[in-house]
Amino acid sequence: MEITLFNVFLIVHGLVHLLYFALSRKLFELDKPLVGWPEQSWLFSKFLGVTATRNTTSLLYVLAIALFVASGVSGLLRVAAWPAIVTIAAVFSSVTIILFWDGVLKRMPDKGFVGVLINAAILVVVLVPLVTLG
Repeated sequence: MEITLFNVFLIVHGLVHLLYFALSRKLFELDKPLVGWPEQSWLFSKFLGVTATRNTTSLLYVLAIALFVASGVSGLLRVAAWPAIVTIAAVFSSVTIILFWDGVLKRMPDKGFVGVLINAAILVVVLVPLVTLG
């Protein structure tokens, strides 16, 4: 049962990335907008410009969604590569969040860093048993 719940959690966690995809496409705005996200990415904004940065953000968040949904489904189906798929999804999502961060240490939870913590917890749940079991 725990394995099923964890895999459903992975799918839901992936779907939460839809929020950032929708924000990057300007499909809606929040009451308390993330000023400068993703246009003020510490890495991309200076050389890609606003439109290309938004498009890149959208693409990477769609990939993160697909990876987490694939990881949850592969876990439910007991696919042998499940740990690798989950690891790729969590690392990819965290890197994406960091790449589109504005470099300012204010309002970190609003900038997706809760997701980085969740991804770290997912990695611990998946990788610690692999390391301890050898």
